[in-house]
Amino acid sequence: MLRDTLILGIDLFARSVEPVVPAKEISQLKISEAASEPTTAKARRRIDVVAEYEKTQEQRNALNLVVVGHVDAGKSTLMGHLLYALGQVNERTLRKFEREAEKIGKGSFAYAWVLDETDEERARGVTMDIATSSFETAHRRFTLLDAPGHRDFVPNMISGASRADVAVLVVDASTGGFESGFDGDGQTREHAQLIRALGVRQVVVAVNKLDMVQWNADRYTEIVGRLQTFMQGCGFLRDNVRFVPVSGLGGVNLAQRASDVAELAWYRDGDSPGACLVELLDTFEQPQRAVAGAFRLAVTDFFRGGTAGSAGSVSASGRIAQGNVQVGDTITVVPGGASGVVRAIDVGFEAQDWAVAGDEVVIQVQGLDMQQLALGAVLCAPEQPITAVTCFEAQIAVFDPAVPITNGFPALVHVQSVSVPGSVRRIIETFDAHTGEIKRRNPRHIRKGATARVEIVTEAALCLELFKDAKDLGRIMLRRGGETVAAGIVTALK
Repeated sequence: MLRDTLILGIDLFARSVEPVVPAKEISQLKISEAASEPTTAKARRRIDVVAEYEKTQEQRNALNLVVVGHVDAGKSTLMGHLLYALGQVNERTLRKFEREAEKIGKGSFAYAWVLDETDEERARGVTMDIATSSFETAHRRFTLLDAPGHRDFVPNMISGASRADVAVLVVDASTGGFESGFDGDGQTREHAQLIRALGVRQVVVAVNKLDMVQWNADRYTEIVGRLQTFMQGCGFLRDNVRFVPVSGLGGVNLAQRASDVAELAWYRDGDSPGACLVELLDTFEQPQRAVAGAFRLAVTDFFRGGTAGSAGSVSASGRIAQGNVQVGDTITVVPGGASGVVRAIDVGFEAQDWAVAGDEVVIQVQGLDMQQLALGAVLCAPEQPITAVTCFEAQIAVFDPAVPITNGFPALVHVQSVSVPGSVRRIIETFDAHTGEIKRRNPRHIRKGATARVEIVTEAALCLELFKDAKDLGRIMLRRGGETVAAGIVTALK
């Protein structure tokens, strides 16, 4: 139903200057003569990837986890401490971070430095780009995507969340902390709305810094109550949003149940202490993967060379949105049409012969040149290339724009990790999201809470699919003046 694909009744307002995600003019990509003929890879036996996947489907346990929330909610500290508790960070490294953080007067940021790696992030104490790591629980292997919480870096947050299967939403339980993130211009609301619009259905809400209010049960209950109602309004099912009290800095209730914290005695699971964060993450369900569809990988990064040698090859990273790929396959870049042969595949930092939808991969391709790749380009099967367009129709849910959306309304159009300038060329109709009944044709404007079908044009070509054919590449966001004004799904390509 339309309710499952659109986000309704959203109150969103964030004021900041919008940075455009750096991207080449992907519509201008050209094939260089030197790399137009891919080198033929050594003949190898073809693998029936779909059959192999079906054999191992029950054992496959990889998930992409994005961590979101308002700036200063303690996301990086919490996840850095979790990685340390799980043995992903050794004692020597942590002590080094503590000494260096003390030197610049930020001693409490040592755990955050596990993920905040750049000098600028450490000096400012703010995550600015997506930080990536990995960890394992008893039944799951996670690729961790730590998203920035500051409103200036929402485009980077969108880039990371577009690659996620599941999410942790971190909120600050300290006095006034939750309110600053949830009310007014806080990013708690916007981040929750954005991850749902990007297809995330399962969330654990980490109620952080609860130790700063002496693990007060009433404070926890108040936060849970407000967020449960709001998350359901965003389109999350009640059973898919779970809550856990934690202290990221103190490391309480992260990897082990808090059996020794007397003030947390009210948090129970029968006769035992309540579940810790890792236990909740371990119960995330695997989403359905479009393994048999046409191969699609939206490029989030690329560089020269790779693990199998650098001569005449480039590597591209991203999450496979659809289909499968194996070593020896020929792939095509859209836009541009350049082709190359897959020489090596890394899945979750391990070399593999094949990969499928949902896998976070680095693919080394022989026969491509760096100039033939760009952020937002899509690697695809040559016999079934994706379409690059500058005009399309979409069904959108309007959040809370500062001014009504009218014909000609300018906005940045976000798809996966790229954004390009565009505009709403025409408002075709508004409709009831519950019934699909058309309310008005050719309206003059659309306001907060409306659902509408619109025609959008962009200044550069975007690689898009119809939402019904490929969900990950059929979702869009519209942002203007630092606020997300609408989200929607692609219904027609022109």
